[in-house]
Amino acid sequence: MSGHQSWFDLNLGISALKYIGEIKNGNLTAEEFISKTIERIQKVDSKLHAYLSINEQAVEQAKSIDKKIKAKENVGACMGMPISIKDNICVKGTKTTCASKMLEDFIAPYDATVVSKLKAEDTIIIGKTNLDEFAMGFTTEFSAYGPSKNPWNTEYVPGGSSGGSAAAVSALECIASLGSDTGGSVRNPASFCSVVGLKPTYGLISRYGLISYSNSIEQIGPITRTVEDTAFLLNIIAGMDPHDNTTIDNQNENYLNDIDSGVEGKKIGIIKEMTHEGVDKQVSAATNKAISNFEGLGATFEEISLDMVAYSVAAYYIITATEAGSNLARYDNLRYGYDFDSEGYEFNSYLSKARKNFGPEVTRRMILGGFVPSAGHAGKYFLKAMKVKSKLTAQVNEALKKVDMLIAPTVPILPFRFGEKIDDPVALFLVDINTVTANLTEKPAISIQFEISGGLPIGIQLLGKSMQDKMLLQAAYALQNTVKLPEVPI
Repeated sequence: MSGHQSWFDLNLGISALKYIGEIKNGNLTAEEFISKTIERIQKVDSKLHAYLSINEQAVEQAKSIDKKIKAKENVGACMGMPISIKDNICVKGTKTTCASKMLEDFIAPYDATVVSKLKAEDTIIIGKTNLDEFAMGFTTEFSAYGPSKNPWNTEYVPGGSSGGSAAAVSALECIASLGSDTGGSVRNPASFCSVVGLKPTYGLISRYGLISYSNSIEQIGPITRTVEDTAFLLNIIAGMDPHDNTTIDNQNENYLNDIDSGVEGKKIGIIKEMTHEGVDKQVSAATNKAISNFEGLGATFEEISLDMVAYSVAAYYIITATEAGSNLARYDNLRYGYDFDSEGYEFNSYLSKARKNFGPEVTRRMILGGFVPSAGHAGKYFLKAMKVKSKLTAQVNEALKKVDMLIAPTVPILPFRFGEKIDDPVALFLVDINTVTANLTEKPAISIQFEISGGLPIGIQLLGKSMQDKMLLQAAYALQNTVKLPEVPI
């Protein structure tokens, strides 16, 4: 048994596919892996604060999956692997707080579609991860329950808003996680924590059970340690959903099939506006190295100009604030919320008092969301933002007629220290200058961990054609296999 355990201790960071192989050949039981994962969380999460809650039934659930395996009963594809869920995605019977005091006592009455699909494949939801409040932020500093830390250096931000999810995957506190990406909220923390993050084609994954921030551009996406694990999870969670009429039929695509087909003969566009001005030296050098690695694999390159990128962050901020203002209007604390008696208040004064539980970033965006689409201002702000979205989409579509996909650094800068940008909303928004394009144009984009520079991670982003998520995964897999990165130091 001791030999078994020592093998196990060295392999807490195994991939989802490796985990399944080890379970199948009897080297491992779900109970052992879940128990060790919980031990790992207890050991490191006091330093990282990646989780807001842990599933206390996880070990019992693992035991029952082991019984099914032993009895040679049908077992789902995940075989008891621990996956965490961002705390703005509903998991029935558990708190779903959106990292906000407004929802600190809210127990989800149903499972999100992605959670139902994972559970049907015998996934163990190991816990709910931290985020910027209502997914509004870039650093996880805007969580009402305190920030998550970067496992590569705990003095630095892990990115956001899915910072808890990326930190948990990076620090070996789960095999994978589901986050949500509205303007880079899966890819940004994936880059900052040295993991893989996918923002799929809009509609590929159901949003039913995701607490809405900006419906027209947000998507649930997987965060994993390998590209093939992302493909494996996408096979489970993608596809049509009668509960979400924005979902699209992916013809039961198998994203793992032919993942190793490479990039020979593929043409990749280098986005001029995302690779020059404002890019850190180390990030620029890593991007050039990634381009060189791709050329070594048989890809060719062409520089592509997307001048509407300059307006993308402003357009994104206006559109998302408008939708957030509408979505967050439901939080009146009467239907769900926290314990605050309405006795003695008239409606408006109660609402005003109850909403003081929103944090500063959410409040800022709600105020903006009420202002920019209002009479007298809509033409100046909201309609202009929609025009930018439309023109940017046309430019990206045109570019993708010439090339198979586009490349840029995921984030133009390295991870930064806590507090460094929190008082400057504009500087914070520019962190997402390279990621918002995929959301505004409904295109798939993936961040692949590529380099560690001075102890801090750098990710490379690939952006593809709508419904060409598979080609993107093939290219990401090819790039992933050109680098060998150090293990996370925590």
